[in-house]
Amino acid sequence: MFARKIRVEYEHDGRKLPCPLKWLDSFSMRNFTNASVFDDTLPTADGKMEIGTNVPLDQLAEAMEDWFHRKGYLTKESKLLLSET
Repeated sequence: MFARKIRVEYEHDGRKLPCPLKWLDSFSMRNFTNASVFDDTLPTADGKMEIGTNVPLDQLAEAMEDWFHRKGYLTKESKLLLSET
């Protein structure tokens, strides 16, 4: 649907793991930022999303990591990693 495909992983105990689809859905379904730039995000599978060309990857990573920490999905030691595929 969207032009850019990204991989969404998190580091836990030195391993990179795909973010569960449940987490990605939680971020994409909730309009908590009031930032329309994140409207063009579509989770497709564990660790995979499609995003629009106007979505800034660095801002998306910050917003997602913040949301995942607040939801308790990520521990304080865990880090979120986004990369285009």
